[in-house]
Amino acid sequence: MFCLLGVQAVWAENASVVTIDACSGECQRAEPSTVATPARLQQKQIPIRRVGDLEKVSKRVVDLFAQQTTTPAIIQITGVKANPTDKGVEVILETDQGQQLQVINRSTGNNFIADIPNAQLRLPSGDAFTFRSEKPLTGITEIAVTNTDVNTVRVKVVGEKALPTVELFDDKVGLVFEITSAATAMQPPEQQETPQPEETIAQEDEPIELVVTGEQDGYNVQESTTGTRTDTPLRDVPQSIQVVPQQVLRDQQINRLDDALRNVPGVTQDFNSGPSLTYRIRGFEALNNNLLRNGQVDAGAGESVELSSVERVEVLKGPASVLFGLGNPGGSINIITKRPLSEPFYAIDATVGNYSFYRGAIDLSGPLNDSKTVLYRFNTAYRNSGSFIDFYNSEHFNISPVVSVAISERTNLTLDGDYIYTRDSGFTPFVPVVGSVLSNPNGKIPRHRNVGEPSDEINASLTRLGYQLEHKFSDNWSLRSAFLYNFRDYSDKRTLPGALQADSRTLNRSYREFDFESTSYNLSTNVVGKFSTGSIGHQLLFGVDLNSYENKVPSFRSATAAPLDIFNPVYGQLPGELGDEFINTTLTNSLGIYLQDQISLTDNFKVLLGVRFDAFDQKSEDFSANTESNLSDSAFSPRFGIVYQPIPAISLYASYVSSFTPGSGVFLFGGSLDNNIEPERGRQYEVGVKADLSDRLSATLAFYNLTRTNVLTEDPDNPGFQIQTGEQNSQGIELSLTGQILPGWNIFAGYAYTDARITEDNTFEVGNQLPNTPYHSFNLWTTYEIQMGELQGLGFGLGLFFVGDRAGDLDNTYDIPSYLRTDAAIFYNRDRFRVGLNFRNLFDISYFENGSSATRVNYGQPFTVLGTVSWQF
Repeated sequence: MFCLLGVQAVWAENASVVTIDACSGECQRAEPSTVATPARLQQKQIPIRRVGDLEKVSKRVVDLFAQQTTTPAIIQITGVKANPTDKGVEVILETDQGQQLQVINRSTGNNFIADIPNAQLRLPSGDAFTFRSEKPLTGITEIAVTNTDVNTVRVKVVGEKALPTVELFDDKVGLVFEITSAATAMQPPEQQETPQPEETIAQEDEPIELVVTGEQDGYNVQESTTGTRTDTPLRDVPQSIQVVPQQVLRDQQINRLDDALRNVPGVTQDFNSGPSLTYRIRGFEALNNNLLRNGQVDAGAGESVELSSVERVEVLKGPASVLFGLGNPGGSINIITKRPLSEPFYAIDATVGNYSFYRGAIDLSGPLNDSKTVLYRFNTAYRNSGSFIDFYNSEHFNISPVVSVAISERTNLTLDGDYIYTRDSGFTPFVPVVGSVLSNPNGKIPRHRNVGEPSDEINASLTRLGYQLEHKFSDNWSLRSAFLYNFRDYSDKRTLPGALQADSRTLNRSYREFDFESTSYNLSTNVVGKFSTGSIGHQLLFGVDLNSYENKVPSFRSATAAPLDIFNPVYGQLPGELGDEFINTTLTNSLGIYLQDQISLTDNFKVLLGVRFDAFDQKSEDFSANTESNLSDSAFSPRFGIVYQPIPAISLYASYVSSFTPGSGVFLFGGSLDNNIEPERGRQYEVGVKADLSDRLSATLAFYNLTRTNVLTEDPDNPGFQIQTGEQNSQGIELSLTGQILPGWNIFAGYAYTDARITEDNTFEVGNQLPNTPYHSFNLWTTYEIQMGELQGLGFGLGLFFVGDRAGDLDNTYDIPSYLRTDAAIFYNRDRFRVGLNFRNLFDISYFENGSSATRVNYGQPFTVLGTVSWQF
């Protein structure tokens, strides 16, 4: 019963031994004289308690609560190694200064399972990791060491036909699991043979598997900071979170944010404005305050994103004001960048594709001193590509250095920066609706048509500087402070489409010269503490955010451009004379104070409580009209959630969250703020279930109802201004499945049903569908890599991306048709070398990504091939 239920922790003392009997599964104490202990472990042997000596555990709930009155410190397991022995293999869990670990036996059937409470697998750099070894020796199918939750590590040894014999030793470096083949353990001692090297590993002294890095999350990421601002397993967060990990980015050869977000159900493209895209989450726009970088509000996070320095992309569904302040209610996109590694790491990527696509990337990391207290990471990439659109060429360069300094054992400082430059020439991807989505008597507009001018040009640069400081007062209390500076400089000279004339072929156009600058400062400081009140555990978060965001338009001038025959275009005609210059600026300052408590009433019942106070003031100056307007307001944003886990693999959750957004962006050019504008509000109710189908495969099912009030939309009767149209509602279902089905076979899939509509309005018809939001969409990406034999390392990938019919504008004047895009990949991995071919839109279907008006709808990418060679050394 002790082995099956594991109701009492056991301390493994120095050189003491616990044997799990292969026949009965009972815990037995082996006498020192009868135990084959590795030579380096035969130092001193201290007997551990027998099962009968353990205290009896009360079955009354009140007594169980009373037995847990303190929150033990979390011990970091900084490495896992496997070495051969005369009996089989030993797995070593390395801890700082050989800290002792508790072991709870949960073995069942052929599976030896040991849970280690108050511990986490975490590299010295802070990255989580996992350890696996497939078929390390005869009779053993797998050895795995994983984080099961935020404070438990599980060691699992799977026997092929019987329960393996496992002995535990304490060593000066940590805890040692001595594993004997199940087949060997069942034989009489005189018949047992020492496994030959080829039966276990290549050489006797060579480890089966070395310590893995923090980048080996695979397809199933189990922990995130986006949902709580603390390191919390996704299964313990009462809200839907989707993580696109590094391996998916690599397998799909993704180098732009929009391609990464195709893998997230409920996220769609909204508008293509040049070097960047905007998105909708659950039907609502994800604008500046919904974009995060490493958990900090970063208005430029979605601008010109080159993913060479990005580790993964996390999407929090629904309002997040209680965590990150002002923002729209649909959700938040958090871009997690690569962190320095404690071991040398060097990688080079080279990619070539059709449409003159060329890209190179370098990723370097490692220590800068012998003591490894100063680490660095350096990412840089250059991309030059053409396009299926006539005259369009894009050039991109970025450089991203990071330095991490361990000031002391409890204090760490990370300094990082980014510089991104993008140049787009001939970029006008829009075409009129009539002739593309809708029929045109003159024919169909080809998808390569450019309705601008070959001389059009966009130049954009982005500079980021920041730091993250963490100090641990103790094992349970820490202080975190982070600062981020962002400056974006944008300029363009572009020819843009206007109305289509009555002949359905002559397109009116305008020309503009536009300069834009944005500057943002973000300072975030919080304290995280773990403590107990009686039997109830708490993880408390208290913090303060200060933000300043300024938009400047130093110059905006426009003119009438020559009309264009979209079926027989003639380019090169000069625009008319430029009009008056418009100059304006908007400055928004905000303060946020938040408090959150993650409460563990029991091991399987958790409550999340949070509240935030936000205050902002906004000042707008129109220097052309010599006017000034001011706007300010404040609000409280609550959050409540519960998680119940009837069994360890299932999490049932429910939550209520809210949002608060100032009426920013009320003017476009030449307008001014209306002092009567009220902030937008959002509230969401969500219930769902999160399931670990295995230790490598997880699923999430969410049902939500999300309402947005005081909505700002563009005023159709007064261009340049916005009005508050009333209320919009989105309700739907989302399902995701991520992880490994079988060894080598991965899956990343999702489905979303989204019913997003206008529910109250004085301009648009009630019941209209919100634009670029399909009722149905799904994504499927799966890969298989051959695990053994001469073709080991050869793999294949298949992707299906379906987007249903959706409205092209808020008036619902036209629908964008559905599409099913098929992607594929073939790749080969061998040691540190990788080569891959990725095919996008394999069957070259003609489809549309998004629309915004009667003259602006965007064709999707045609058949594209990308070939990539990667080398790590």
